[in-house]
Amino acid sequence: MNFIAKLLAVSSKNKTLLCIGLDPDLEVMPQVDVLEFNRAIVDATCDLVCAYKPNLAFYEALGSEGLIILEKTIKHIPSDIPIIGDAKRSDIGNSAKAYAKALFAVFGFDAATVNPYLGFDSVEPFISYQDKGVFILCRTSNPGAQDFQDIFCVEGFPLYEKVAQKAKQWNVYGNIGLVVGATYPQELKKVRATCPEMPLLIPGIGAQGGDLASAVNYGVDAQGGKAIISVSRQILYASGKRDFAQAARNVAEKIRSEINGYRNKGW
Repeated sequence: MNFIAKLLAVSSKNKTLLCIGLDPDLEVMPQVDVLEFNRAIVDATCDLVCAYKPNLAFYEALGSEGLIILEKTIKHIPSDIPIIGDAKRSDIGNSAKAYAKALFAVFGFDAATVNPYLGFDSVEPFISYQDKGVFILCRTSNPGAQDFQDIFCVEGFPLYEKVAQKAKQWNVYGNIGLVVGATYPQELKKVRATCPEMPLLIPGIGAQGGDLASAVNYGVDAQGGKAIISVSRQILYASGKRDFAQAARNVAEKIRSEINGYRNKGW
């Protein structure tokens, strides 16, 4: 089963567009083992999500032990739930090929985030894994996104729109998606109009202040799907005590319910 089919199947099964970012931050997480923390979060929320999204930075920051934790976390996630490796990789051809192999063949992610700044040859090695999802950074959720992504191209539109157009052109295998932050709702609306059938990974809800209603209304496709609403800190750190898993479930359940209310479509 390819990434898109897997995503749509579990979205329908769990009646959800919610993705949880598994980003263990030792400075704010409860005083528990990182692997224990991840497993508890997954066990408490796996019937509420359409995907999990570990950000590799948090595991790499723990050194070699962190990569072992990441591998064990991936194995613990139910096999029907897609896992998005949030790595934001990019490099020249040979290096990009090695990055793609690491994410897809070694770690076994169902999808990965990719930076398009180096152009097509840096993205092509990821796209060539035709059963895997490739989420190209388009309009990111951070404030500094404006430094480059708002610059107008010679064609008369901003760079992020150019990225969306290129991604649509490159999508010969139907496995490309785009990352568009909920913190920029009008840009999200434009990207969805440009790429009506692509999956959109939408971070920025919760701690970053993105509006959930706009993220859903502007992010879903014509069938009310293919919008992956990613939430991390708001769910993971709902409690700093031993009840963290139940607290995470409570918040995740609330957000899923809100998403479905804004979605206003049946499953």
